[in-house]
Amino acid sequence: MRRYTWVVALVMLCMALVVTGCGKKDAGSIVKDLDKVVGSMKSYHAKGVMKLNTSAEAQEYEVEVCFQAESYYRISLTNAKKDITQIVLRNDDGVFVLTPHLNKSFRFQSDWPNNQGQVYLYQSLVESIVNDTDRQFAEDEKAYVFDVAANYQNSSLVRQKIWLDKKTYQPQHVEVSDASANVMVELNFSEFQFDAKFDKAQFDMQHNMTGWQMKTLPTMKHEEAGKEKAGEAAGSTSAAGGTSANGVTGTAGATGATGGSNAAGKGAEGAAASGTAAAGTSGAAAGSTAAEGAHGAAGAADTHGTAAAGAGTAGQAAAGAAGQGTAPAATGTAGPAADTGAGSSAAGSTAKQTASFGVIEPHYLPSGVKRQDMTEVKLGEDKAVMLRYSGKYNFTLLESRPTTKEVSYLPGDVLDLGFTLGVVTGDAKKTLVWTSEGVEFRLSTADLPQDEMIKVAQAVQGELGK
Repeated sequence: MRRYTWVVALVMLCMALVVTGCGKKDAGSIVKDLDKVVGSMKSYHAKGVMKLNTSAEAQEYEVEVCFQAESYYRISLTNAKKDITQIVLRNDDGVFVLTPHLNKSFRFQSDWPNNQGQVYLYQSLVESIVNDTDRQFAEDEKAYVFDVAANYQNSSLVRQKIWLDKKTYQPQHVEVSDASANVMVELNFSEFQFDAKFDKAQFDMQHNMTGWQMKTLPTMKHEEAGKEKAGEAAGSTSAAGGTSANGVTGTAGATGATGGSNAAGKGAEGAAASGTAAAGTSGAAAGSTAAEGAHGAAGAADTHGTAAAGAGTAGQAAAGAAGQGTAPAATGTAGPAADTGAGSSAAGSTAKQTASFGVIEPHYLPSGVKRQDMTEVKLGEDKAVMLRYSGKYNFTLLESRPTTKEVSYLPGDVLDLGFTLGVVTGDAKKTLVWTSEGVEFRLSTADLPQDEMIKVAQAVQGELGK
């Protein structure tokens, strides 16, 4: 009888262990589940904050990912402090790297992101777990934790830990480390939704260029509207005596002259007589004398359509240009004209930034490399600075502040720099192009390895111009 009791107890214990174990998954079963999730996934929407420890000072970026099967992607990376966004887009027309606040876009044919991992893409995270047969597995109260090999373009990133929700397999947190186990990239997901619904415009290039942040940054349509208003405030076309540099007739020397058209007309005639409208981002400055004044005659529109002269200065600017004393009678409506754009306080700021900006030097250089020289050059209509480096590797770094819209088709590919996305072109000689905080960088080299190109690019991020 006693023996029978022990047998029954042992059987019950075994059954209890089996029942308890049914609710617990091992790494192998989770990997199979993840493979199925990605295989049947139609779409997802994710948001998070990414912290990069790859530069002199840690940088934070807001990340948003939209994916729709089979191959539609929209990823935005926003500088958390400066509210500057770059967007990488994939649709039926190809892959685009967009910088909306600079009106710049690059387009090229590419397999991106199928040919490279991205820390913020769910597919990349799952693939790294599935492919690493030496994966390490653990779990906490709410998440499964995988420690696996990292597979990114920057080969200095060698390991990553990925936290996945136990119930949904949604990503919660990612840490990417270097060979010394230093965490170089952290990503905290604040939102993640499978089967998200997207409007078709979400993946449209033009929509993302002009409508991504309508409230804070001017679009091309806004700029044109501002110029038209500046032109209307300037009065009749005959008063200006010519066409301004920005293509708006009648803005030279008489903006805001609706309250005193005769006096403003005389001022404008004098200004027009001294020369043609001066070209420049500050708008239509009539004649060389006017251009040397307060950005030319009042009402010269900057790139945001803002009148350059404030209230009460239109007639004075015109008089200064023409050498006549009758122009001050036109001061009555200069104020409203100045308010038609992005705000009078911003007038001329774009021109000032374009004319001069601090040179940004990388805080990291490959061993055996030093700066050779620095020269000012012209890059189209923009001023630029070229830094040359020589030694074990040789490369140039070209820096400029582009002011015009540029749409380029490049036979290149996307290079993930962490804080932004760059475009690599060329074969024997490669050029890496990226933008950061309004500055466009072009790193050209024939012998600098890709890993070092990434490090140099990251080494200018967050640096102040000298």
